[in-house]
Amino acid sequence: MFPKFVDEVEILISGGRGGKGAVSFFRKKYQPVGPPDGGDGGKGGNVFFVMDPQISNLNHFNPSKIYAAKNGKHGEGNRKHGKDGEDLIIRVPPGTIIEDAKTNERIYYFDFENPVNKPVLVAKGGMGGKGNEFYKSSVLRSPKIAQKGLPGEKRLIRLRLELIADAGLIGLPNAGKSTLLSKLTPAKPKIADYPFTTVSPYLGILEDDYKKIKIADIPGLIENAHKGAGLGLSFLRHIKKTKVLIFVLDASSSELQENYELLCKELEYYDKELLEKEFIVVFNKMDLVKDKNKVLNSLIIPENIKKVFVSGLTGEGISDLKNTIVEIFNR
Repeated sequence: MFPKFVDEVEILISGGRGGKGAVSFFRKKYQPVGPPDGGDGGKGGNVFFVMDPQISNLNHFNPSKIYAAKNGKHGEGNRKHGKDGEDLIIRVPPGTIIEDAKTNERIYYFDFENPVNKPVLVAKGGMGGKGNEFYKSSVLRSPKIAQKGLPGEKRLIRLRLELIADAGLIGLPNAGKSTLLSKLTPAKPKIADYPFTTVSPYLGILEDDYKKIKIADIPGLIENAHKGAGLGLSFLRHIKKTKVLIFVLDASSSELQENYELLCKELEYYDKELLEKEFIVVFNKMDLVKDKNKVLNSLIIPENIKKVFVSGLTGEGISDLKNTIVEIFNR
């Protein structure tokens, strides 16, 4: 069973309600009823969104839940104001677009390349109500009224994950894409020697002297991914805006041609325009292969497609791959 990948969800958020103002009168011995001293209610908490690089998709949200900040505490006698409600901090992954689901207004975009650590206010808490001390005047000396706290702002929010990368690593499960991403960029995807280690896309940034190139590690495609098999359908749309597709093939496989054709077929079935993009074919795991010519003879592909031989394990050929990618984006 594949972990669920969610890249769009609607949730209801609410600022906290303000606390009630108090109706109270100062009392002491021999003075049963004194002047009004009812304190104000506390303000309701706000709802903030913040980017968290440790989160990779939106599957932790429950659409049936109301995400609400805490209510403000009620005021008390002796001029005690209620405590403000605690804010709610909602964490979302890089690349998340926050929209008002009713108006389609874009509220904020958490850009992966230009991360903002400051929380973004999306729903305000309600003001606390005034206690009866507030209403005291020369005309009204013993007011017995106080305000109720105001409700917090409620909004139906749409969260959309938009992973816009310049280049996408495409390959079958266990082809070594995550290892390559960790060598090409500072990204630290989960890496292990078994299929489907990657269950959500990872983004990393390859920097040269002039450019920042965003590279996405797309979870492994399998046959019929375009129909929803495995994890593929969830991610294919995230590579539509890439300029370059980097095919990662296991050079030690005895089915190089079949693997390459399967990847091409799945991309074509999903969207034919994907095959019109520029390609780089990376033969990975060359540390397990002795004869480079044998690898080349095992795969029939157009001559104009760039080919790079690497080992994600040893680092062999990684600098050549970096240079090839940078060269394309510096044209």
